[in-house]
Amino acid sequence: MSTAHDPAQSPLGKSTVYAEGYDAALLFAIPRAPQRAGLDGWGQVPMHGLDLWNAYELSWLQPGGVPGVAVAEIRVPAESPCIVESKSLKLYLNGFAQTVVATPAQLAQTLETDLGAAAGAAVSVRLREPAALAGQSLAAWDGRSIDQLATQVASCDAPQPDLLQCASRRLVDECLVSDLLRSRCPVTGQPDWASVQIRYHGPEWDAASVLRYLLSYRTHAEFHEHCVERIHHDLWRRLGPDRLTVYARYTRRGGIDINPIRSSEPVQAVANPRLPRQ
Repeated sequence: MSTAHDPAQSPLGKSTVYAEGYDAALLFAIPRAPQRAGLDGWGQVPMHGLDLWNAYELSWLQPGGVPGVAVAEIRVPAESPCIVESKSLKLYLNGFAQTVVATPAQLAQTLETDLGAAAGAAVSVRLREPAALAGQSLAAWDGRSIDQLATQVASCDAPQPDLLQCASRRLVDECLVSDLLRSRCPVTGQPDWASVQIRYHGPEWDAASVLRYLLSYRTHAEFHEHCVERIHHDLWRRLGPDRLTVYARYTRRGGIDINPIRSSEPVQAVANPRLPRQ
């Protein structure tokens, strides 16, 4: 694992020679702490969760030289000290393409060991053969779409938590969904696109204000995981729910999609649906 932590020193935005062999040192870790330190009252917001990654471009050589292929489902706990930069993960996974691995189980164990060392916590990996995914339908999230609500949006350069408002003191259980979340990579400036689902219990929210708030991320530069933590943090601090879960599923880049979930409650089973934009 690379010991450098400055995202500017990562492989992002740089010309890259793809390795022809396995090399765990390609993984580039980025600490979560600096971003969290910038969130006012971070330690007062209950937050649990994980980052669920799907890596579609995984291949290795089986004994005898015939390639194997699989989709890797990777689950990194939010409590881990670091995230793994996504391009470094792509380069690392590509290194297996010319590497002989005895069994898929051995490959999964290697991935868990290396990614766990990079993240600083136990990581789980499940490999699924393409045949196991055949016929899988695209999922539609439960919840009320807020994307068509009548509202006006002012141009801004950073998330605007002051936009968030409650509609009433009436306690509700509600689930809001939006396909309009967009942010930018903090290194390359490339756009990142996501659908987001927000479940909460507490005083009723002004859904249009939630939409305006999500749209204020449109030019904000931050990694996927950090954006979702910021959203969860701001919703909790500004709107005062009793329970809150924010789940964002980002579109694929470089054969990998990243899907962070953050919740005020300990996260148990997390579904891994493939949404229409993925």
